[in-house]
Amino acid sequence: MRLTFSAMIAGLTASPAFAAGDVFFSLKNTDFIVLLGFIVFIGVLLYFKVPSLLVGMLDKRADGIKSELDEARALREEAQTLLASYERKQQEVKDQADRIVTAAKAEANEAADQARADLDKSIIRRLAAAEEQIESAQAAAVKEVRDQAIVIAIAAAKDVIAKKMSAADGNALIDRAIADVDAKLH
Repeated sequence: MRLTFSAMIAGLTASPAFAAGDVFFSLKNTDFIVLLGFIVFIGVLLYFKVPSLLVGMLDKRADGIKSELDEARALREEAQTLLASYERKQQEVKDQADRIVTAAKAEANEAADQARADLDKSIIRRLAAAEEQIESAQAAAVKEVRDQAIVIAIAAAKDVIAKKMSAADGNALIDRAIADVDAKLH
């Protein structure tokens, strides 16, 4: 308070009113009235301890701001921790997805190879079955041709024998065949 009061006295002594030679300590002097009002105002502020209240309020405000900054720092650190955790989880999920894709590709290649092998076996079986059918058809055709040839040969031989043989020769042939059969059966 002394510093403020001494500063006011110094301000009064160096005022322009003293330099002009007029009476400064008069109620008609507006500078003096303004100075008195200012001194009373400062006195009232000091009496009610307004500066300490202001300092206290500013300290509370500073403490509040400091606590908010500390809380913001803590939240930021927590957010960074969460971000790092999520990035780590995202990397793990990405790695797992890559492993799944790689495994799926390997399984697909294996399945394709197996399908090719199965298809090759199926083709080989079908070719073998077709060759067997062809051979069977050839054997049947050959047998049919032989049977037809035999039938035709018998018919031709019958015609030739019928034209060249007489009734007596035919009866002699029949008797001889019966005798051969009888000899072979007994």
